[in-house]
Amino acid sequence: MATVELRFSALPEHVRTARLVAAAVARRAGVDEAVLDEVRLAVGEACSRAVGLHQSSGTSAPVKVVLIEEEKQFSIEVGDEAPRSAPGDRAPGGSAHEADAETEEDEMGLAVISGLVDDVEVTAGEHGGLIRMTWPTTPPAVALA
Repeated sequence: MATVELRFSALPEHVRTARLVAAAVARRAGVDEAVLDEVRLAVGEACSRAVGLHQSSGTSAPVKVVLIEEEKQFSIEVGDEAPRSAPGDRAPGGSAHEADAETEEDEMGLAVISGLVDDVEVTAGEHGGLIRMTWPTTPPAVALA
């Protein structure tokens, strides 16, 4: 089992790098070539979401991406450290309209990811959130002598 971990400052310009690294590692892990565009798009959406959450909450911690190669599957975990509040709570100075717009954008991002990836787990709490996406892999072909 191989693991690659990537951490980057919560800036939109780093999302592209995360997408490229994810696609390269997924290809090496044996994810079907036809699915690599979905991997790129899903990772881009998850990382963009994490960057947005960090920026809106003022979190300075890096966004964390973990790429995990297992025997028959490949997983990507995108983690953020943006605190989540209870429904109805608002950040000081924030309006209900701004909070609704952020929630709607967040739900749209999760819907896009769910449409791209069959196996998705989303968790969130007061210390941040995690999106885990998993794809099947095909074992490398064995040459016959």
